[in-house]
Amino acid sequence: MEDNNQLSLKRVVNIKSVVTPRWKEDFQQQLQQQVEQVDVQLQQLDMQGQRAISELQKTGLQPPGPQMVQQIENIQSQVNQSKGDLLNQKNQMLQQLQQIQLLELGQEVVTGQMESMFNLRVGDNLVLKTNVDILLRDGLVEEIRGEI
Repeated sequence: MEDNNQLSLKRVVNIKSVVTPRWKEDFQQQLQQQVEQVDVQLQQLDMQGQRAISELQKTGLQPPGPQMVQQIENIQSQVNQSKGDLLNQKNQMLQQLQQIQLLELGQEVVTGQMESMFNLRVGDNLVLKTNVDILLRDGLVEEIRGEI
């Protein structure tokens, strides 16, 4: 039997975490690993750029013509663009590391979002049905807030 007075919808559920010493340590460790990965990517990018330029110079004419100079400049430009993007990511991570230090224990911070399905019926309050939060303490669900 079909219920014509009901609709299944998706909603965004905010994931919040209570700041604890363990949470701070785990989050800082994750960010530090990401910073290290970016540093490795920066080194690889430099090596790949140098390798591409060396290969180009080996196969090219001597002295290098304007076309080769343009190709080398294009490679350097692409490398610099990618390095700039990676450095921006790294700076954001370093800022997050600093911000974590300022968080007070017991404070709640949004750490992510998920989608969930819910049923909406005639007479339901849509605002209440769509405002749902999950509160975590050291990874464990402490509370579900809002109408499930």
